[in-house]
Amino acid sequence: MLELRAITAGYERHAPVVRDFSLTVGPGEAVGLLGPSGCGKSTLARVAALLHRPDSGTLLLDGEPVRHWRHRAARAQRTAFGVVFQQPRLAADPRLRLAHLIAEPLYATGRRSEVPNRVTELASAVGLTPDLLTRRPHEVSDGQLQRACLARALVLRPRWLICDEMTAMLDASTGAALVAVVEAYRSTTGAALLAVGHDRTLLNRWCGRTVHWETSSEVPEAS
Repeated sequence: MLELRAITAGYERHAPVVRDFSLTVGPGEAVGLLGPSGCGKSTLARVAALLHRPDSGTLLLDGEPVRHWRHRAARAQRTAFGVVFQQPRLAADPRLRLAHLIAEPLYATGRRSEVPNRVTELASAVGLTPDLLTRRPHEVSDGQLQRACLARALVLRPRWLICDEMTAMLDASTGAALVAVVEAYRSTTGAALLAVGHDRTLLNRWCGRTVHWETSSEVPEAS
């Protein structure tokens, strides 16, 4: 269970962009967070993924309060999350070839022996051919780079996926392909999903329930 209780967060001490927001994602659940651009959804997503410490409020994982964020968080907590951001070029080190980009979390957690098999497996799953794995970010399209970023998010087999406007910069077919990869992963692992976006139709189709940012109320799932 992922629980955010009365979260207030921002980047300037007296100017929070998130105020007193609560959200729960149950085991295996897919929850959409719907809201307009600039409302604070991405900040909340970063708090949920342990990438940004809130000013106040509580985050609980399986009932246990989180006390540290980013590199200070317990390894078991921070590696339980896989995150895909909206802009892959801001989320990828331009110096790395795509194979190394995907494998980054494995190197960081001392699991180098898993790199060859895991990179090959995930590249195939997200639709990257072997020749693309030798290229750097500036040598591939936004869609190809986002495929690599999704593979990186999955490489440690996370229990929670947080997709922050993952498809916003992609064409419809690539976006649909990446959503299908996420759902295939979830169906085999039971991972939960928090999908952040402003596309009501996509979130209603993708998620079991959708929470509207402005009212914190649920939007019924599309039939």
